[in-house]
Amino acid sequence: MPSFLSRVLSFLLRLVLWTFAAIFAVSLLLAGLVLLALGLLRSLITGQKPKPVVFGRFQRFSSQAAWPGAAKPGAAAAREADVVDVEVREIRGDKRLP
Repeated sequence: MPSFLSRVLSFLLRLVLWTFAAIFAVSLLLAGLVLLALGLLRSLITGQKPKPVVFGRFQRFSSQAAWPGAAKPGAAAAREADVVDVEVREIRGDKRLP
């Protein structure tokens, strides 16, 4: 008789734990869907492309040079000034060309 009672209690405990796990998983899924819908609604209202919050934080920290070795905000403009346009010319008589 004790083995039957322990099996029933074990089954009930397992059933309760699986129910809690399923409720937790469904609630996480619903929270993600609600956040996705709110993000898409915001993008429709503002007319801007939806962007994840994580990347916005990353760009903000990188522009403030919060990490060691990060570029300073004015360094990008200085690098863009170093760009030189090159004129293309065709090389004839090269044996390697098909």
